[in-house]
Amino acid sequence: MAEKLSADAVEARLDELAGWVQQDGKLHREYKFADFVQAFAFMTAAAIEAEKMDHHPEWFNVYNKVVVDLMTHEVGGISDFDFQLAAKLELLAAKR
Repeated sequence: MAEKLSADAVEARLDELAGWVQQDGKLHREYKFADFVQAFAFMTAAAIEAEKMDHHPEWFNVYNKVVVDLMTHEVGGISDFDFQLAAKLELLAAKR
């Protein structure tokens, strides 16, 4: 089972993930892609990875923008699991 990270631990680890911030108790990132097709392709690939991890993001999409929020609901905050998924999302976004 994952453990909730302290706010200080989260801040220290954010250096590992460019573009991610801690916002409202969640890891938060906004991606912009060339167009809707690229944004949707990212979301499709991300959905497959999230399903493999059984860890699903809160997200929002309009045209070329995808907003992602990650938290581990079972622990009521951010855990290592969120950082793992965020790192996978970064790799997927870099391919678009």
